This record gives sequence, C-alpha cells and structure tokens, in this order.
Amino acid sequence: MTYRVCFVCTGNICRSPMAESVFRARVVAAGLDSLVEVDSAGTGGWHEGDPADPRTVAVLQEHGYDGEHTARQFQPSWFSRLDLVIALDSGHLKVLRRLAPTEQDAAKVRLLRSYTRPSPGHDPSANALCAPSDAAGDDLDVPDPYYGGMDGFEECLEMVEGASEGLLAAVREHVEGRAA
Repeated sequence: MTYRVCFVCTGNICRSPMAESVFRARVVAAGLDSLVEVDSAGTGGWHEGDPADPRTVAVLQEHGYDGEHTARQFQPSWFSRLDLVIALDSGHLKVLRRLAPTEQDAAKVRLLRSYTRPSPGHDPSANALCAPSDAAGDDLDVPDPYYGGMDGFEECLEMVEGASEGLLAAVREHVEGRAA
C-alpha cells in the first residue's frame, strides 16, 4: 500500500515544489520510492498550470535536485487519499486544518519544520522538534522567498533539507509499520 505525502504552500511555485523535490530525492535514496508517493500543491490557485518559480528551479538544479513542476491547488477531497499533508508555514497549517473534512484528516496536517532534528551535541530531551509537533509558531515557518532575492531561496532549501531527514524517518516508520 502506497504512503502518500503532499507538501503545501501558498501558490505551489516556491516552497512546496522545493520540498517535494528534496523529499522525493530522499525517498529514492532510501529505496522507498515504490512505497511512498510525493507531490505538492498550493492553498490558492493563482499559479495553477505554471512551472515552479525560475529561482526555485535554479536553486534546486544547482544542488542536484529535479526542478520539473506544474502548480496546482490543494483540494479538500484529497484528504481521503493522503496519509500526510505537510504545511510550509503556520498560515498554511491553519488553512489546511480548516479545509479538513474530519478531525482525523486535520490530524494529518503537520508543519514541515516540526520534523527538524536537533544539531549534534544538542540535548535531545530539550528539543521538542524531534517528534512532530502541533505548535504553529513562527520559529517553525519556512519563510516565503517569493518577494526577495536568491538568498531567500537558498535559505528555504536549507530549511527544507534540514527537516527532510526527520520527515523521512517518520514516514519510514509508518511504511515499515504497515508492512509488518
């Protein structure tokens, strides 16, 4: 049975396609690509059908990731087929949880950076980010790089990469639990 993850930002041209590309690469590298499906969408439909922002594509390609993407808008009906919906900031988290048809569907929505693992030498008992959190603070947001320069896209990539390993560990646990 396929485990399905969808990353969601505002317009699906910057943060969520970046997260989709990075996480898909992690899934493939872990040998889970036959068990995990990864995609992305936006809370709004302003960019439906458009490719990712050229700056997103440039940063992804510069770091060895695929930049191929077509934007689309998240639909509430998708909750029934998704296992995990990853919001890129607290605003998306709130919108997605409001769109969720059931409490079980709302519980599928998590902030990407809630999966960020502590840095080496950090006391893990002091870090609530080791496990997914329901917190919706600015410190867990991936800032929107759209209105800035390339440095914002680089920062976005660093944050996405920083959370991807923890997210992969959580998804692997679910996938292996289903297989047992």
